[in-house]
Amino acid sequence: MTDVADLIVTGSVIRTSDRARPRAEAFAVRDGRILAVGDRADVEPLRGRRTRLVEVGDAAVYPGFVDVHNHHALAGRTELFELSLAPSLTLDEILDRVREKAQTLPEDAWIVGGAVATTLLPTLANTATRLRLDEAAGGRPVALMEDSRHNRWASTRALELAGITAASIPTSGVTVLDPDDGTPTGVLLEAAGIPVQEAYDRSGGLTAEQHAAASRRGIELLNSFGITAFQDAGVSIDILAALAGLDRADELHAWVVSSLLINDEIFGFDPIGAPLLDRGEEFRTPHHRPDFVKIFLDGVPPARTASFLDPYPADPVHGAHFHGETTMTLDELTGWLRTVAERGLGAKVHCTGDGSARLVLDAAERLRADGFTTPVQIAHGQFLAESDIPRLSVLDVSADISPFIWYPGVIPQALADVLGDRAEHSQPNRALLDAGALVAGGSDWPVSESPNTLEGLQGLVTRADPLGRAAGTLWPEQAISAEEALEVFTINAATAMGLGADTGSLTPGKSADFVILERDAIGGPAEEIVHTEVVSTWFAGRAVHER
Repeated sequence: MTDVADLIVTGSVIRTSDRARPRAEAFAVRDGRILAVGDRADVEPLRGRRTRLVEVGDAAVYPGFVDVHNHHALAGRTELFELSLAPSLTLDEILDRVREKAQTLPEDAWIVGGAVATTLLPTLANTATRLRLDEAAGGRPVALMEDSRHNRWASTRALELAGITAASIPTSGVTVLDPDDGTPTGVLLEAAGIPVQEAYDRSGGLTAEQHAAASRRGIELLNSFGITAFQDAGVSIDILAALAGLDRADELHAWVVSSLLINDEIFGFDPIGAPLLDRGEEFRTPHHRPDFVKIFLDGVPPARTASFLDPYPADPVHGAHFHGETTMTLDELTGWLRTVAERGLGAKVHCTGDGSARLVLDAAERLRADGFTTPVQIAHGQFLAESDIPRLSVLDVSADISPFIWYPGVIPQALADVLGDRAEHSQPNRALLDAGALVAGGSDWPVSESPNTLEGLQGLVTRADPLGRAAGTLWPEQAISAEEALEVFTINAATAMGLGADTGSLTPGKSADFVILERDAIGGPAEEIVHTEVVSTWFAGRAVHER
């Protein structure tokens, strides 16, 4: 009998994320793929003498969670090799951590890590505070990322090694100068921080083995939260090589879609653009697909580097009519999207303002008129003009959303500080779903402190902080149902990143990727979703994480 199952899973609650059969009692697995899904009686004939039986009882089985937007290797690197800072730390606490780290390092060794809260940047933007950082580090070079990962805070020695002085500042991004003496404060916005990253890389950076360890650790952490597929939103050659090497060694326990950088406003990776695209296929393996590109079209609102249709509130630096800027014109963006489409790749386009989002939709309209069907994602889709919402469905553009960074907390407060009341109308997810758009969930970890999908699910349903750290709700009319939220973080995300035929639902023929939770998280009170424990995570029919 050729259809004998290797594994049969049974339980009272099995949610499939397959609308043809959303609930089941059992499913069978053979050679890492789902053989059958249905009632116990449907699956029992597939049982053989050597079939492993997993009865979960009152626990719940969901498809493995899918994260359409994270930076797994950066998170793994921070945990293993850098100074890890919670964004909630005060300036004094950050300096204490830097001082403790410095005491363990040789003279002139770099201290890198993060994250520093966005809301702290105004406090850091002066010479006196930079000198305090110098003292804490014992004169060592320091480069700390702030929580959006778009901006950095650097010490005097790091600025020297990067060649950043009052007479020589980066031509890209914004180097914040002290208003009293005109010297760089160490606060570097967007691409202004890249010379510091390049100086660190010249000092040695990470070895190939450390890059592999960072990816391995990042995926271990994702597996621990039930995640079995994800899209890395911006990779280097080092990350591509690490992922391919792990898969060839049978150590890649997730489907991974990599996004190759077209331009680079924050990372300092080399190569990027066409030279990187030319090398992407070198790193394709069964579970690693370098199938997308990443385009930074704008920055982030707190730094006024996001592009909006309406101007920012007036301030002394930008005046009363500043809308922010995009990194490309409509013709340039369309040209890149056409180049990408001709290579058979998809595009993830970073847009945090409604102005940049409209530019993507205008470019997609041209692309579709030319007959190209290449996948296009708007990341992070947090601000959209009401008239543009129906266009996502019409133009087959998916919304890559990150509920981890918009529910009430530090980043929304930073948005409110710069945007005022406009910040209250963020992430129109109900409207997007009602308009027929494909809405896909991502954590943007480590911009978010955790990739825990359950936090994202709860945030989508309650529009409140799942961890209870901040009061209030954010535009509660845009809440979606728990069942819809599960689709956002399973089949929708898999479809958006080109993996819908392989994973994202418990459907015959797909990879046997699933998570066992202690209870049916979305079947009870929405406020309790995040308090559900992951019992085990399974990838291709094998347990890759167990409690």
